[in-house]
Amino acid sequence: MMETFWNTIASYNAATWPVQLVLICIGILLVTLLCKRPSRGVRIAMKIYMALLNFWIAGVYFLVYCEPRQYHSPQALFWAIMGCIWLYDLIVKHASLARNGHHRYFARVLFAMPFLYPLFSLALGRSFPMITSPVMPCSVAVFTIGVMLAFSERINIVLAMFLCHWALIGLSKVYFFGIPEDYLMACSIVPALYLFFREYIQAHEGQATKPSTRVLNSLLGILCLIIGGFVLFTLLHQFNLYTTI
Repeated sequence: MMETFWNTIASYNAATWPVQLVLICIGILLVTLLCKRPSRGVRIAMKIYMALLNFWIAGVYFLVYCEPRQYHSPQALFWAIMGCIWLYDLIVKHASLARNGHHRYFARVLFAMPFLYPLFSLALGRSFPMITSPVMPCSVAVFTIGVMLAFSERINIVLAMFLCHWALIGLSKVYFFGIPEDYLMACSIVPALYLFFREYIQAHEGQATKPSTRVLNSLLGILCLIIGGFVLFTLLHQFNLYTTI
């Protein structure tokens, strides 16, 4: 299964690297424009780009190049749904994608992470095309989290839940298949998860909710500690340290 996993990645990168390069350049341009000149047209373009990026992962990556893998169809559906969420967000104008000034340093780290994926693969002794690239599911998920943190005035909680779910899937790949590149996403999702849901809880503070916002905050902290503990466990397992503790 490990061999199949990396062979599909190699086939994908070898065949699509020119398109990936174009998508990367468009993403850099749109993020720069959102920071410098966030016009209505730029915000619309970013939402369309995010939808297309998710549909690319669903259709090209999973349905075409990951066809030899098991369960590639449900994963394609997962990403297609996220693409539809971006289109719905565009139609109903749920979030303006205006620069909110929140978490800008953390967002910058997340924007840089997709470019760390191939460097991480190279550092582990892999070579092109059998490396993780900036236009693959986990790197796109990290980029999406960065966009939401940097530019969303109101967090789309459904999209946040989908991304958090995908991060946990990525963490399981680290454990079962020995893919340490996915630590980049797994480690970023814990603080992002806390920030997303804390802002959602704060937005409903003072309202009559069951459980109360205080209880929700406590549950959120416990959830992040559990996920953080699982990240630590998989890290120790990866380096075979847990047997000596």
